Amino acid sequence: MDEVRQNTLRIKDGVKADSLDWFEELYASANGDEYWIPWSNGEPHHFLTEWASKIKSRGRALVVGCGLGEDAAYLSRKGWNVTAFDISPSAIQWAKKIYSSENIDWQVADLLSLPEEWIGLFDLVVEVHILQAIPESIRILAAPNMAPLLAPSGQLVCIGRLNEKEEEYEGPPWPLSRNFIDSIGVDMKNVDFIKKQLPNDDPDVIRYRSVWERET
Repeated sequence: MDEVRQNTLRIKDGVKADSLDWFEELYASANGDEYWIPWSNGEPHHFLTEWASKIKSRGRALVVGCGLGEDAAYLSRKGWNVTAFDISPSAIQWAKKIYSSENIDWQVADLLSLPEEWIGLFDLVVEVHILQAIPESIRILAAPNMAPLLAPSGQLVCIGRLNEKEEEYEGPPWPLSRNFIDSIGVDMKNVDFIKKQLPNDDPDVIRYRSVWERET
């Protein structure tokens, strides 16, 4: 995986510090080879499947920064009416090809400027490893844009790396502090928070899942 990270950093360093254009370049340059996408392994995230398996209700779900669509496809197969978006057109075309049999509304969109018609529309919003992959200057603008997408009683699920000791990291990714994570769901009820290491992670990697519910 060293060559994958080196390739990712090379592409990222080739664009302006405040630009997310490197996501499109990474997906486009991979030429359909999932090996070059460091955050994609063909499976939905364990924290998402663990949580979703306990939820009996279904409705409209939005997957933020869906990448190659593993999480979106999982929710679709669980009975959710799924919309999935990514800033990268190449990622969306790739995901549509992989999951052509799924009834998913694939969209190219930017978390900084989402369609107004999405406000209050979704019963579930899922963000996996997106906020930690973007620089702080963009992250602080993007994070508040997810909660308004929830319908009354809707839930927001965020998953990523936890910066428990609030150390400096040369990302991406940039693990998130607990204070920042809590700010994502400000003014909503936090109904779940876990932190733990996954079996294949390095010893210093701690992951979190935080879930908030919008009150009616």
